[in-house]
Parts: sequence; C-alpha cells; structure tokens
Amino acid sequence: IELITPIAIEEGLRFAIREGGRTVGAGVVSKIIE
Repeated sequence: IELITPIAIEEGLRFAIREGGRTVGAGVVSKIIE
C-alpha cells in the first residue's frame, strides 16, 4: 500500500482503508518489507 503521507507503523498495528467515507478494507500489519 502507498500512503499519501508517511506515518510510523509497526508489526501488529491494526488499520482500515477508507474511500469516500466508507471502509473498503481492514487488517493487521504482519510484516514490514521496506
């Protein structure tokens, strides 16, 4: 995923992907590859 603005993330962090005010996806960071 490429974010508009960089943020600090770590493994285990829960996230939601929203588009137009609706949640279109959600998950947990399992591995950081970059």
